[in-house]
Amino acid sequence: MPLIAALAQINVTVGDLAGNAKKIVEFGRRAHAAGARLLLTPELSLCGYPPEDLLLRPAFMQACDEALRGIAESLADCEGLHVVVGHPHQEQGQRDLRSKSWAVPARFNAASLLAGGQVLQTYCKRELPNYQVFDERRYFISGRDAGAEPVVFEVEGQRFGLLICEDAWFDEPARAAKAAGAQVLCVLNASPFHLGKVQEREQRMAERARDVGLPLLYAHLVGGQDEVVFDGASFALDAQGELAARAPVFEEDLTLIELKPAGGVSGHIVPLPSLEAQAWAALVTGVRDYIGKNGFPGALIGLSGGIDSALVLAVAVDALGADKVRTVMMPSPYTADISWIDAREMAARLGVRYDEKSIVPMFEAFNASLADEFKGLALDATEENIQARIRGTLLMALSNKFGSIVLTTGNKSEMATGYCTLYGDMAGGFAVIKDVAKTLVFRLARWRNEQPTLRLDGSVFTTEPVIPERIITRPPSAELRPDQKDQDSLPPYEVLDAILARYMEEDQSLAEIVAAGFDEADVERVTRLIKINEYKRRQAPIGIRITHRAFGRDWRYPITSKFRA
Repeated sequence: MPLIAALAQINVTVGDLAGNAKKIVEFGRRAHAAGARLLLTPELSLCGYPPEDLLLRPAFMQACDEALRGIAESLADCEGLHVVVGHPHQEQGQRDLRSKSWAVPARFNAASLLAGGQVLQTYCKRELPNYQVFDERRYFISGRDAGAEPVVFEVEGQRFGLLICEDAWFDEPARAAKAAGAQVLCVLNASPFHLGKVQEREQRMAERARDVGLPLLYAHLVGGQDEVVFDGASFALDAQGELAARAPVFEEDLTLIELKPAGGVSGHIVPLPSLEAQAWAALVTGVRDYIGKNGFPGALIGLSGGIDSALVLAVAVDALGADKVRTVMMPSPYTADISWIDAREMAARLGVRYDEKSIVPMFEAFNASLADEFKGLALDATEENIQARIRGTLLMALSNKFGSIVLTTGNKSEMATGYCTLYGDMAGGFAVIKDVAKTLVFRLARWRNEQPTLRLDGSVFTTEPVIPERIITRPPSAELRPDQKDQDSLPPYEVLDAILARYMEEDQSLAEIVAAGFDEADVERVTRLIKINEYKRRQAPIGIRITHRAFGRDWRYPITSKFRA
């Protein structure tokens, strides 16, 4: 008879130990009812990932330990069920400089085996990532450095070896598990999403399965946590590295896997959606969880009639429902009639509240107040920024009064080049498309218009494109001066985004980018803008990370710097 294992692809909240434990118990009972005798939960599923400096609080570590024992006791009546839970683990010990052991106390990124109401074994992660969004060495000690042994346990005659995330990207932990008797590798993971990450994960794990000649089960987190999102897509591989099962992306799921005594692995494979569909789901998940987990009653968006605010509105409605989204159009003296018309049209298509509040009287008041100071000086970005800051003030006032969070609408190309206004269009609480380059903004708008619009209950209420075509096709403009176009101040977005990707995401030098065929003047201009606008980005709200290099946790450049290569 095959053994049934289950992967708990769950959406947990950092610090909600009671809620996370309740969810693990619920999935444990569901797995047991379905005949599973082994359930894997994701990395640090008990406390949520990443818990950051909560790990430095002794009370937090103690509460995690108590919650873990509570899960074991709650599942004691599920006879035969073995549950692996990811959690932070702390031990007391003395520093031994000769053996390079741990300090007092020692914290580990751990996974424990629960069965029969008891915590039976605990595995400590060996490979601690310290790149991109990861900084685990700030908090944890490697299980290898502490002398911890591999953990292998038996369920109905089959032996399973535990690994956590980065462990499976290297050969030593997997080989150590096999040497200790493992017949199947169990990998707990919390791997933040970026475009292409699902395929990269499966390819690397396939290499690991083939390298050691063992099947591999991979339980992955799903959901949003501040600026990172987790895509799920948990999976199982056979010993040849062939995909045997895959869970859906960006959904909670209990995935059942059949493990045959001879090493066969079988399950249901959910196809991967397109990159555009994955990016959209990441943005929707990030908005839904940031607003929901932090208790905001809804979202507030400054709607301009342009494509960026249109895209943010569409994401917000998909994430929250129309009843929790409010839009405000704030025309200036330079707002084109088509901007009013298109903004009204889109708000009507999505069924959200729409208000218009002219900033003309306030703009005139500012100009009058500054007339003596600015006498004889030409109009420039100063007056443009005043308009943006009036809008930011109005949105933040509405946010303060009614509680909804302001979603900013700036994209990655603007964040990179500083084509945004501090305390103006940068004012707000969450930057939805902060990591979406302008060219991808257009792709996502086209993709979304090809999809049906759904209610949150799953029913279709319209098949009409949600973003009016003219919003997509008209030349982008901030509309802060007469006949303004983005391309008056910036290179074409196809050029800008390509340079941005090479310089910021791939760390190419200016010489390398020029050698790739880009105009030297464009390269100098774009990279200079990236460098001199770091001070703005430091003051921007956090936003959803969907690339492998976003402005946020994995971009830490000095504001004051003379390096120019």
